[in-house]
Amino acid sequence: MSTKDTTFIYCDGSSRGNPGPAAIGVSFQNNDGVEFFFLSEKIGNATNNVAEWQALYRGMEEAINQNLQKIRFRLDSELVVKQMKGEYKVKNKDLLVFKNKCDSLKSSFQNFEIQYIPREQNSRADQLANLAQDKKD
Repeated sequence: MSTKDTTFIYCDGSSRGNPGPAAIGVSFQNNDGVEFFFLSEKIGNATNNVAEWQALYRGMEEAINQNLQKIRFRLDSELVVKQMKGEYKVKNKDLLVFKNKCDSLKSSFQNFEIQYIPREQNSRADQLANLAQDKKD
């Protein structure tokens, strides 16, 4: 797949306490690594895994809203990536809801890729999630 018109979407979810106050960060970047859109949102109380799935789901929703067709998701949650690819079964019912929602959105894209990346390569999404966590209501 040519990366010329590909959007790279970096996603991260965080939870302070597990479960606890949770937030997501999502960074949309073009092929040159220039961010053109981002999400930084509190999501209430959730586990870390729910927050990671929520970040992916919100990223997919927003990509559809922006009519992006070729997307490459990058997450530092190996669990979510392997569950999304079908390499791991989703046993938790809360996570299965997100897996099913994300699976149904996948067909909206011409090209959909998801890849695990080390945490240090996901610093912008992590920063966005922490900004949301620290924001006073």
